[in-house]
Amino acid sequence: MVTVSESGADLRRRAWDAAASVVDPEIPVLTIADLGVLRDVVLDGDHVEVAITPTYSGCPAMNMIALEIEVALERAGFHRPKVRTVLSPAWTTDWMSEEGRRKLRAYGIAPPQASNSRRALFGEQSVACPQCGSDRTELLSEFGSTSCKALWRCKACREPFDYFKCH
Repeated sequence: MVTVSESGADLRRRAWDAAASVVDPEIPVLTIADLGVLRDVVLDGDHVEVAITPTYSGCPAMNMIALEIEVALERAGFHRPKVRTVLSPAWTTDWMSEEGRRKLRAYGIAPPQASNSRRALFGEQSVACPQCGSDRTELLSEFGSTSCKALWRCKACREPFDYFKCH
């Protein structure tokens, strides 16, 4: 429940923390804060509005994420929270946290490369295997287990793996 004794900054932090605890339904080791999908939390009196940006337009997980944010905020004492989807600026993998990239790698998904990588400069792509760390990898399909991932294989350990595509 929202209390009068809490400052605006404390309330905003509590709302942010509640929303940030929501996990991505497609990659459950990542929170929406890890992904950079959580963009803003605004308080107006006892009303809270959360802004989220999908990893790509049409992402089927966004409806579930919005519902989970509402539930998390209700549990934290915020009544009738509102979730707003923001499409501009478009989400970019640069918004992912370093912790999120580490979690992806530990989960067996190669994290996206920085936008200033060799690929961005020369159109070349080298993705390190999240299993063994080798850079001797090859693209098998631009389409992985979800729309935001591609399927790769390591030539060293021969294991297939997902790569979180850059946007």
